[in-house]
Amino acid sequence: MWKKQNNRINIGFGKLTTRRNFLKSAGIIGVGSAFAAAGANAGDAPKSDVNETNATAPLKPQKVPTRKLGKTGIEVPILAMGLNMPTETIVLKQALDWGVFHWDTSLVAAGGNSETSIGEFIAKNPDRRKELFIVSKESNSTTPEDIEKCLQTSLKRLNTTYVDLYCGVYMVNNPARFTDDVRKWAEDAKKRGVIKYLGFSTHQNMPQCLMAASKLGWIDAIQTAYNFRLTQDTQMQEAIEACHKAGIGLIAMKTQGMRQAAADAEADKKMIAHFLQKGFTEGQAKIKAVLEDKRISAVCPAMSSSAMLMTNIAAVLDKTALTADDKIVLNRYAQSTCSGYCAGCAHICEPVASGMPVGDIMRALMYYDSYGDVAGAKAVFAQIPAGVRQQLLNVDYGAAETRCPNRMPIGKLVTDAVNKLV
Repeated sequence: MWKKQNNRINIGFGKLTTRRNFLKSAGIIGVGSAFAAAGANAGDAPKSDVNETNATAPLKPQKVPTRKLGKTGIEVPILAMGLNMPTETIVLKQALDWGVFHWDTSLVAAGGNSETSIGEFIAKNPDRRKELFIVSKESNSTTPEDIEKCLQTSLKRLNTTYVDLYCGVYMVNNPARFTDDVRKWAEDAKKRGVIKYLGFSTHQNMPQCLMAASKLGWIDAIQTAYNFRLTQDTQMQEAIEACHKAGIGLIAMKTQGMRQAAADAEADKKMIAHFLQKGFTEGQAKIKAVLEDKRISAVCPAMSSSAMLMTNIAAVLDKTALTADDKIVLNRYAQSTCSGYCAGCAHICEPVASGMPVGDIMRALMYYDSYGDVAGAKAVFAQIPAGVRQQLLNVDYGAAETRCPNRMPIGKLVTDAVNKLV
């Protein structure tokens, strides 16, 4: 983020004449793409900034700040690079140059091609493997044997002998998955040197999963959905505090708080205008809102291009704190658009919706509507068993809508998802 001062902009590591010069110096050909990556439309940037060539000398990279990852004691950059699609070697090298050495991928990201991209980078730059903190994840494993198989596949793709943080329990929505067998597998995997730390990721029922993990004693780190909307959730705050006290490192995902429903153009316009007049985008403001919680070790937004990477680096290098007014703007926006946002509390709606996977459906719809990731949305939707998908339109979601804290029109959204994703 940038702070305007006498027509100059303070981004935390020196003053540049314009915001445009920073982005161009960092290797981005035009800020139109950077604005789009951060959540604004290219049209929100001055027309003269769009499609400009890189006419300024490269800016010498400054390293992104680091924080300790819980009881592990290791330092990770506060900005992690979410690699959910194939990424060019030049972008990965650029990330390392700026100190973004925390790379997050998974067995299923981009059909495995995300891990392969990292593996190709390591093959070309073997001496840089020791600089990296690589996170990967299994996929729908139910036994230690399945977890081991997933890990070995990832190691082969990544062209490495170990993963720094392995989410051996992926997309958790039920603490029952934290079994003693998983604990024993993790202990053995650490002894064999194929993983350094064990964690899990969660998009649904996060407070329940985090609270359970805080009592186990063998979870090193957690990737959890967390954003400016969830900072107001009392249960989420209690669970985060419990994990923090237990020494569990916390990595925030889904930090933009994207909606499952169609955008509210007027609400978006007001928020974007508020932050742009201060010199940064609303997407960057959302990242800062999460990082102001010092219990969070890092944020992990998806980044596959230089524009996305440098926009987020600019946000975390800036030292300007959000004002009380800024936080009010974010809170009001969260309240006015809550009916389009699924908070991941599937334990509330699914039991009265004939057990339909409402949470997974809402996540798929979010990828489609808010991220524009059609392939990713369809991949998530396709993981729902065919027999269940066939019954989605035969269920009365009225009771689920009544119980939904955000009063989402679940029935309509399920219909939208079926029409768009089948």
